[in-house]
Amino acid sequence: MALWDQLPALIGVVIGSLGSYAVQTSTERRRWRRQREERWDEKRFETYGRYANVLKAQLRVAQRIGAALGFADVADPLQPADGLPLLADAESRRATEWESVLLVGDAATIAAARRWHETIWTIELLVREGPADPAMWTRAHALASAARDAFYASARRDLGIAGDPPPSGSWPRQWRAELTG
Repeated sequence: MALWDQLPALIGVVIGSLGSYAVQTSTERRRWRRQREERWDEKRFETYGRYANVLKAQLRVAQRIGAALGFADVADPLQPADGLPLLADAESRRATEWESVLLVGDAATIAAARRWHETIWTIELLVREGPADPAMWTRAHALASAARDAFYASARRDLGIAGDPPPSGSWPRQWRAELTG
């Protein structure tokens, strides 16, 4: 059999092999990218969750100190002498987690996270300075709650989670008003 007779079959094998290689390479590349995106989504989810938890813990310490100073709508008073060192530790944990947010977060979520921790700093400032106007205390919490909501909305958008986060509670808490009303 002459080479010319086998040439079409040989060309078909070469084209088939190249096509198979191209399809397999493309499939593997898409799989690798998808797995990489899933890993980063998981990392961002964990990072955002840890950051939210340390901020909530920091807020809780500040609120407990505020309760000892006579601010309303907070339970579990914690004397400033005992609470301020805890508040400093909470801030150190927040600052450590912040670096991870800066590494994996998108710009909108980083801005929302920054706004949220700045509102927590405002509440800390109120407890460090001592008793303040109760309206200022309530306003500071309303700002922190709104900043928290914005952070969660942005984080959910970055993670591709559909829908809005559940609405947050208002400050002061509605159940308190129901008891006195």
